[in-house]
Amino acid sequence: MKIKDINRSPKHITTIGGQALIEGILMRGPKELAIAIRKPDGEIILKEEKLNTLGMRYKFFRLPIIRGVVGLVESMTFGIRALMYSAEFFEEDVDEEKNKESFFDRIFKDKKEDVEIAFTMLISFAFAILLFLLIPSLITNSFNRMITKPFILNLIEGFIRIIAFLTYVVLVSKMEDVGRVFEYHGAEHKAIHCYENGEELNVENIKKYPILHSRCGTSFLFMVMIVSILVLSAFGWPNPLQRLLIRIIMLPIIAGISYEINRIIGKSNSRLAYIISYPGLFIQKIATVKEPDEGQIEVAIEALKAVLTDKKEEDLWR
Repeated sequence: MKIKDINRSPKHITTIGGQALIEGILMRGPKELAIAIRKPDGEIILKEEKLNTLGMRYKFFRLPIIRGVVGLVESMTFGIRALMYSAEFFEEDVDEEKNKESFFDRIFKDKKEDVEIAFTMLISFAFAILLFLLIPSLITNSFNRMITKPFILNLIEGFIRIIAFLTYVVLVSKMEDVGRVFEYHGAEHKAIHCYENGEELNVENIKKYPILHSRCGTSFLFMVMIVSILVLSAFGWPNPLQRLLIRIIMLPIIAGISYEINRIIGKSNSRLAYIISYPGLFIQKIATVKEPDEGQIEVAIEALKAVLTDKKEEDLWR
């Protein structure tokens, strides 16, 4: 499948990134985080907060590999909190529900949101381990008698993992509500393209830019799968329990290495960088990004403008 122009030579490569929400967008800049939501009545509501990440506070968390792991966890935390916030505007019988004290309200009180985020992350990790680690490993184990070379077994496992991931995102993209989220994902990408090219952030300017972006989180996830094949091959092919434990223990290191590779690719406009980022772009095209409408672009503009600083060099991709 041919990938259309992805704006390979922007004037300003930015670290600003975002996440699509329920009828909204989260944007994260160098100093601030902003959430823009289109409410059911059509109004766009904007929520802003100052960033105070571990990397901003301590040099240790800015070290290579470590910064990728910490950044991933923090991004997931920000993303889940933003999704929960966006969902509040579209829950049925919201006023009635507010008067009911939930299990989390009774037990954890002021810590309820933090516990809900931690619980959601735990469930997400458990699902990911089951679908992308345990099941591919068990399926590959059936080839163990025919294939004795550990690298080949790890390669087969990696291929099954990629197929599972592709199947999952394609099936999810067919859901109507998720399709709307993926349209906001497209609006986020278009807005960032426009900003990186130094144009004024308005609907007409943004509409002409592509929906695909080489520094999207989708590309990072695919890179994790490729790196995992190489890293896990170093441990051979032990018994199923040992394999699972090794994969769980090595996951942060794999994520950190993948982050560093994407960091290098992200600031390069070379042909090699494009080839390496192509699989991620392909996944975006077939599933995770869709063409937005003008209303969704307006939401992206509000979110992006809120995280811009007076000095453009502060968000420069280094």
